[in-house]
Amino acid sequence: MSPAPDERDRIRVSMDRILDGTPERSNGALTIVALAIEADVPRNALTQRHTDLKNKFYDRVRARGGIPDVEIRLRRKISDLKTTITNENKEIVRLRDDVQGFLAENTRLTLENKELRDVLSGRPSNVTPLRAGPGSR
Repeated sequence: MSPAPDERDRIRVSMDRILDGTPERSNGALTIVALAIEADVPRNALTQRHTDLKNKFYDRVRARGGIPDVEIRLRRKISDLKTTITNENKEIVRLRDDVQGFLAENTRLTLENKELRDVLSGRPSNVTPLRAGPGSR
C-alpha cells in the first residue's frame, strides 16, 4: 500500500496541533503514537517511511523543554522497579537471617531431643555405648 500523497503534510499539521496543545483526534500526548493518530496515518508511516518527520517531532518536543510522555512513563516505571528491587533485597536479607536463626534453633532442639531420649532410655547422655546393645554381635 503506497502512502497517501498528502501524508507528509497531514503529519506536519498534526505535529503543529499537538505541540500547540490543540489536538483534534488524539489525546495530545507527545508521542509518535499520538502523532500518528492525529495525522490519521499508521504508526509505521512515522517509524519507517517518514523517520525524518518523527525525528523532527522529537527535536521540537525537546526544544520546547517538554519530555515525551513515553519517557516520563518509563522513568516513573524505572523508579518504581528500583524501589521494588530495594525492598525485595531487604526482604531477602531478612529471610536469610531468619534461616540462620531457624537452623540454630533446630540444632538446639535436636540436641535437647537427643538428651531427653537418652534420659528416657535410662542411659546418661554423656556416655556413648561401644556396642549397639543386647543381642548384637
